[in-house]
Amino acid sequence: MKKIFKIHILSYLIALIAVLTGHFRLYLNFMLLIIIHELGHIITGIMFKWRLKEIVVLPLGMISKFHTLINVSMLEELIVASSGIILQITFYYFFLRNNEYYDICNLIIIIFNLLPILPLDGSKILNNILNRLFSFKLSYTITIYVSFVLCFIIIILGILNKDLILIIIFIPLIIGLIKEYKKIPSIINKFYLERYLYNFKYIKTIEIKDLSQMKREYNHTFKLNNKIYKEKELLKNLFDKH
Repeated sequence: MKKIFKIHILSYLIALIAVLTGHFRLYLNFMLLIIIHELGHIITGIMFKWRLKEIVVLPLGMISKFHTLINVSMLEELIVASSGIILQITFYYFFLRNNEYYDICNLIIIIFNLLPILPLDGSKILNNILNRLFSFKLSYTITIYVSFVLCFIIIILGILNKDLILIIIFIPLIIGLIKEYKKIPSIINKFYLERYLYNFKYIKTIEIKDLSQMKREYNHTFKLNNKIYKEKELLKNLFDKH
């Protein structure tokens, strides 16, 4: 049976540094809020019948991964992405406020998770907004590049300031980004395949020139050689070739 719970090796290093520097209490405060935060994602994901794939503990955070479609409702996606911070702030307000340790932890975790770096909440919110404006392919590509640029800037700042903790926190993120970058073609192909295999019902329809312009939550028509095609027809041609 595949383990659903994983701990990144650098998380142990952060815990060790916290013990050696006398900040273990602060570390425990962080972990409590991080667990509450992640419960928000897990609870809302399960409410929408998303199937939990795994929970990964990072040096300063946790990531819940779900088995779900790329073409899932964007509103659902936004709710799940936002629910972690919402539950964290609610829990903090009612149970932990006016405590200097939790005040600091709460603020840092909120700022960290709102960074538009995959797979943090900020990147999911950014990608959700971009998908309302641009094609899926362009939106996902922009999200990856924004994530790379911001992550590199933060790591460089960590090196310049000799901030070991900052470097340790962002190393797993940059490694994950490299993996995501390599998966761009397969992610885009999965988006097309879902649209081919499933009968999604959307209200809006737009006319586009090629598959790369396909958007989430839209039906598409294509005008080629003065003839109108539905997206299923073009997708059928795409996958029949394989």
